[in-house]
Amino acid sequence: RCNGRSCNPPVGNLARGRTPVTLTTCGQNSTELYCFYPDQNLLHLASRGCGQPRCTKCNANQPDNSHLPADMTDDFFANPVSWWQSAQGVHREEIRLDFETEFYLTHVIAVFKSPRPAAMVLERSQDYGQTWRPYKYFSVNCTATFGLQDDLTEEGSMCTSRYSDAVPCTRGEVIYRALTPANKIEDPYSPEAQDLLKLTNLRLLLLKRQECPCHGSGLVEKPQRFAHYAIYDLIIRGSCFCNGHAEECELANRTGDMENVVHGKCVCRHNTAGDHCEKCAPLYNDQPWKPGDGKTGAPNECRKCRCHNHADSCHFDLSVWLASGKRSGGVCDNCKHNTEGHRCQRCKPGYYRDKGKPMSSSEVCKPCSCQPMGSANATFSRSWRCHPKTGFCYCKPGVAGPNCDRCLMGYWGFGENGCRPCDCARDCDQHTGNCFNGYDNEPFFNIPIGGRIPDLVQTPINESEDEWKWNDHEQGFSALRHPEKCVCKEKVLGSVTDFCQMKYAYVIKARILSAHDKGTHAEVVVKVKKILKSGKVKIARSNRSIYPESWTNRGCTCPILNPGTDYLIAGQEDSRTSKLLVNMNSLVKPWKAHLGKQVADILRTGCK
Repeated sequence: RCNGRSCNPPVGNLARGRTPVTLTTCGQNSTELYCFYPDQNLLHLASRGCGQPRCTKCNANQPDNSHLPADMTDDFFANPVSWWQSAQGVHREEIRLDFETEFYLTHVIAVFKSPRPAAMVLERSQDYGQTWRPYKYFSVNCTATFGLQDDLTEEGSMCTSRYSDAVPCTRGEVIYRALTPANKIEDPYSPEAQDLLKLTNLRLLLLKRQECPCHGSGLVEKPQRFAHYAIYDLIIRGSCFCNGHAEECELANRTGDMENVVHGKCVCRHNTAGDHCEKCAPLYNDQPWKPGDGKTGAPNECRKCRCHNHADSCHFDLSVWLASGKRSGGVCDNCKHNTEGHRCQRCKPGYYRDKGKPMSSSEVCKPCSCQPMGSANATFSRSWRCHPKTGFCYCKPGVAGPNCDRCLMGYWGFGENGCRPCDCARDCDQHTGNCFNGYDNEPFFNIPIGGRIPDLVQTPINESEDEWKWNDHEQGFSALRHPEKCVCKEKVLGSVTDFCQMKYAYVIKARILSAHDKGTHAEVVVKVKKILKSGKVKIARSNRSIYPESWTNRGCTCPILNPGTDYLIAGQEDSRTSKLLVNMNSLVKPWKAHLGKQVADILRTGCK
């Protein structure tokens, strides 16, 4: 019944197999004599009167003469004439049933052997007896006894006189229904329903005894022997409380099997957990837990966290949930297999992702393999030995290669302090530092604008753009992946006034092809794809060089320009040398069509 919809366990007798607690029991301390009128006489009172009373003894320690609290909750079919009886002469008696966990109540039936009380209260606790609240008041006269209206005259009142008549003098019933037309509930798992139906303890307060109005009985000797409460059966109908996520329950806080007992621990479905399915199962906290919807039947199942098989549990995080637009709020706990992150989606420091294995593989994260002499300790994050996505190590100044095991082009002397720049206009021997001569051998150095990369394919400037590619065996180690190498404060596109005040000499769309180290300055080769503005220096839609002014001998240039990426570039020019310049006042943004249109509109209408 739980497949694809909310569900609940069947209703049973909660009192069965549980022993009530009473203030007194007849014959508790010694044998008591008590008297009563036979049931058959009382049931036909009008015709024969009460008849002759019968007297017998009660002793709680003698099985044949005892009337203990457990006799109220035994099997009333197997033991129809067993009953509990109070001590003689008491007016106030209490019958309490304590449950080991929370249950849902539907109705209560008490079948009295003695005349029903003239006044009594049915109460419940939801906090294991710390506090009590009334379900119903019962009285011959509600107004005089409790100051409440009688529900026979005012529907929905908390008091009734319906079950307080002395007649019938035996087997009179007191009935309470939790759900009536006056307090209808549409969703049985809603907070309102829980407030009404959920309980941990139930008690009957018997407040005022009354005698049977016997006809023709005359004076009775020792009337105190009739002065007691007696109850044949106490039936409490209800069910295990499971928030709409279970249809059966098992033993709670007990051992062994108890036949016909309504158990209190839910066998949870819908990926829920807890004694009452009040939370999601350990790996199913990607959205907030909800009870089943008893009105629509929606199960409101818990959703599994995406931990890629690297965690056994997750928890719900409200800030993550809100940040995702209320789509996913699960955060994985104790990621295994050298993974970390909200979803165990990245490798821990010191490990990198093996692209050849699925993310769910236990071997997806491989340990970094860095050359100790060439790799840097003081990286962006001190615990990172290599980049968690590529496995490329963080190198000392002038050192190159995925494992930091050789010098960059333009550097030599691999050692403890990295590599030193060649003292040449071009490249030099990596072991001796001797300069190479001749323009034909000039390499393109892997100094990206804003970061480091392994060697670029050495291609002359006049080759086609398609040939400006990374080596097949080495992914680009660019500033996109490693912004920690060089931190550049970017210029932002502000207001029209701010843009116009910069008086940019040129505005172009260009693709970055490569970068050279000229020893004293950097030179970046670009392919100009669109000219939005030009000044005195002529610009054609072809390959040309631009010159970053912010450059250091560590191979850092600002702002960041990554080979293979299209940018909007707005900067100044040096008309004397016909150079296009880029500096920290330049506007450099990855190209977006709407950004290009915005700048074109500013140039056309805003800057006059």
